[in-house]
Amino acid sequence: MATALEARNLVKHYPGVVAVDNVSFCVEEGACFGLLGPNGAGKTTTVEIIEGVTPATSGEVWYMGEPAGPRFREEAGIQFQNTALQDYLTVRETLEMFQRLYERRAELDAIIEECSLQELVDRDNRKLSGGQRQRLLLAVALVNQPRLVFLDEPTTGLDPQARRNFWDLVQKIQSHGTTVILTTHYMDEAQVLCNEIAIMDVGKIIAQGSPDQLLLEHYQGLIIEMPIADICGDLSDIEHRLLDNLGVVEIVSNDVSASLQALSPQVTDFNHIKIRQANLEDLFLDLTGHSLRA
Repeated sequence: MATALEARNLVKHYPGVVAVDNVSFCVEEGACFGLLGPNGAGKTTTVEIIEGVTPATSGEVWYMGEPAGPRFREEAGIQFQNTALQDYLTVRETLEMFQRLYERRAELDAIIEECSLQELVDRDNRKLSGGQRQRLLLAVALVNQPRLVFLDEPTTGLDPQARRNFWDLVQKIQSHGTTVILTTHYMDEAQVLCNEIAIMDVGKIIAQGSPDQLLLEHYQGLIIEMPIADICGDLSDIEHRLLDNLGVVEIVSNDVSASLQALSPQVTDFNHIKIRQANLEDLFLDLTGHSLRA
């Protein structure tokens, strides 16, 4: 499959800080690529360099086999995390305004239908709910019929139903062959939407691959999870992870029966124990030592 986007040795220096430290990756055409990391990891700066919002100290961005330039700006769509919309305009008027910025234009009614905005076209921007506003911002990112779309934490602050509805929209867009670059604070979102992810910390990519591939590389067993309050003894002889913010202890085990026997003298109550498969949030915590929202 052809490469849609390539970041080559991106570096960004601020006074006393290396925000992006020699970051390189490729995104295949039609894929959904997720960039994850704790606050301060450098992911937002990396994306802003690629978008052309922030100049790089060094490095290159290539689009469709050539240095990113006018073609990239015409064919890329961006949904920023925070976008100020013009007051007193309707949804349709907002889309028409942004579409005039491009020579390459999508058919507005098709975008309105794709983003489920049919019943909102005459509504004032100020009177949209959080989920409706995010759907409008996605539609704004699509007005130029982009081949590549950047989505910067698009579901932050949405309720679970609105988040899942937005996931459906992203999957529909990707089904048309559009390449998606996603930054997100939700591990379940990345696991559902992304063909490939890159995890950043302190300005570097520390892991990259498909979600299933990364989990298989790092976890061969199951995870035993139990409340800290149910532990009465010393776990120093048992490899574990303490998540104070969640009030739980987690143990990765290749032999659950043996692990439970070893835990038995140290645990007062097994009624609240959970045994589950590892997920991307486990991987994130193990690699970065941070909660995703830290």
